Amino acid sequence: MSRGAVGRLYRVGADLVLLSHFGFVAFAVLGGLAVAANRMWIWVHLPVVAWSAVVNLAGWICPSTPLENFLRRRAGSAGYEGGFVRHYIDPLVYPRGMPRRLERVAGVSILLWNTLVYGVVWAWIGLAGLFP
Repeated sequence: MSRGAVGRLYRVGADLVLLSHFGFVAFAVLGGLAVAANRMWIWVHLPVVAWSAVVNLAGWICPSTPLENFLRRRAGSAGYEGGFVRHYIDPLVYPRGMPRRLERVAGVSILLWNTLVYGVVWAWIGLAGLFP
């Protein structure tokens, strides 16, 4: 396999990690709606919400970020500092950067948002109907 082909494979790998990371974040925000469609999603969604909140509240970097950076460097690109949200989402929402306190706000917001979504879901399908 040529060096260029190997680089492309690493780039594709990095892009797949990026897409899965974005999907994880989107599922953390919107996954409560999947519970309305099928209550079994709660067993996947609640740990995702907990992880997302902890990562933001504790100021951790998700393990997929170093993996993406490793693959990008192997592809010949530069990695980036900080985590996924700080690198990809913050510039869209906060063009001048996101202070640490807003990461905490994001962590609390994910918890509050999902509490609201689950409240609506529970009101719609009934609390007893949520757990099999």
